[in-house]
Amino acid sequence: MRSNRIRGLATLATAMAVVLATSVPTGAAGMPAARSALAPAALAATTSGHCADAVTAAPTGPATVSVAATAYGTVLVVGSGPYAGCSLYLLTSDQLHSLTSGAEPYACGGGPNPIGKPCDTVLWPALLTRGSPTAGPGVDPHLLGTVLRDDLPGIPAARQVTYAGQPLYRFFLDEVPGETEGADLFDPVTSPAGIWYLVQPSRGLPAPGRARLVVESATLGDRGPARKVLAAVMDPDFSVFPAAAFPVYTLTVDRAEDRRGGACDGICSAVPWPPVLTSAWAEAGLGVDGRAVGVIVRQDGTRQVTYDRKPLYFFWGDAYIPGIIGAKGIHGADVSTAWGEFEPVRLR
Repeated sequence: MRSNRIRGLATLATAMAVVLATSVPTGAAGMPAARSALAPAALAATTSGHCADAVTAAPTGPATVSVAATAYGTVLVVGSGPYAGCSLYLLTSDQLHSLTSGAEPYACGGGPNPIGKPCDTVLWPALLTRGSPTAGPGVDPHLLGTVLRDDLPGIPAARQVTYAGQPLYRFFLDEVPGETEGADLFDPVTSPAGIWYLVQPSRGLPAPGRARLVVESATLGDRGPARKVLAAVMDPDFSVFPAAAFPVYTLTVDRAEDRRGGACDGICSAVPWPPVLTSAWAEAGLGVDGRAVGVIVRQDGTRQVTYDRKPLYFFWGDAYIPGIIGAKGIHGADVSTAWGEFEPVRLR
């Protein structure tokens, strides 16, 4: 299995390295303008015989969803068949499809992307089912559902398993049960960018584990002097870009006394400004004032990290993988949006 992963990572790195790193300009609403055309890249099939397998055909029977204990808590996994025990993920920006009543495609779809391979069949293989999915022990059957996917390349229309309305996927760098390379992955390849989370079985909420705040040096946009800003660590298990730190922002109209989340909700929090989530009290890294760190419970039940009593958010334009796509920087500073103005947390 290890040799398969090494080959897969080498192929991924080679394929992604030919993609031009781009900055992410933004429009008046804080939504990034369309990325420029990116060079297609070849990616070898990652068929390890287990969790990393691509989806190549319609399902032949019902899928089963079960649970497993991980460092992120108890989470959903495939419950039976050749992929039993493989981790399952949701993508935050997939919510755009439901929030727009299907007017927008799924963020993890079969359309073009910088890697040159479909998101929903190769990079993040969709969990498909024939008939109603089955709930294993610890899974709430009332939260299980399906959605019709007619955008899977080379596959007839098929049903994808959902949990609390969110489509479920595997990850092509998870080869064996128990691997969680896709956990908390801030993904610039999906369209739009989003965050992949493991899934809690109780309510279908993200299972982010314990958040960690650190000091990050980055430029405003792509130029100018580096600024010290507050950042949160993401991609903890992602072997291509592990433990990356991304700037975090506060929203000027948010009130410190609001303990149920700020003004950024719905499309705002699902796509361009996802909240910084945690499963426990966030850790303050070196140079971060631990007394300023807090947590609020949002209306959907997720826990959002605060700093100086203000909720913290990421900006989707900051998502990047070095040398592959995007560029390190503070791209969301002072962006005017429909929800207000977002500002990085500047540190001395």
